[in-house]
Amino acid sequence: MTENKKQYLHLLLLADEEEEMIDRYLDRGDMFIMEAGGVKGVCVVTHEDGGAFEIKNIAVAPGEQGKGYGKKLLHHILHLYKGRGDVMYVGTGDSPLTLPFYEACGFEKSHQIDNFFTHNYKEPIFEAGKQLRHMIVLKKSLH
Repeated sequence: MTENKKQYLHLLLLADEEEEMIDRYLDRGDMFIMEAGGVKGVCVVTHEDGGAFEIKNIAVAPGEQGKGYGKKLLHHILHLYKGRGDVMYVGTGDSPLTLPFYEACGFEKSHQIDNFFTHNYKEPIFEAGKQLRHMIVLKKSLH
């Protein structure tokens, strides 16, 4: 998807709760749409310094979650970027809903960005009953 990316804002907001944050990466990122009898999911990947890429947003449509679409989309993205750089990063909250998903897809913890969510978002973000404060950055080799 190269034009009119904001038409999928409702899905992007599932993974990143503030439009202002999405605006920081949407135009410079590659956007992918998963369709199978309708839109199932979206993903935005940015090219970072030093041969690195970062998944900035990946979301599956409500009603389609828990059916394996997120995992399929993530594996497709990793396949597309394999050999184009050295590493794929993804940042997420310290949540039992997201960390196991990425780890099951072969990502490993890289580092933590302290107070990312409390410093960069206007409203507190809660996931699984826990306020997100620190961003956990995971990585996977693209070789």
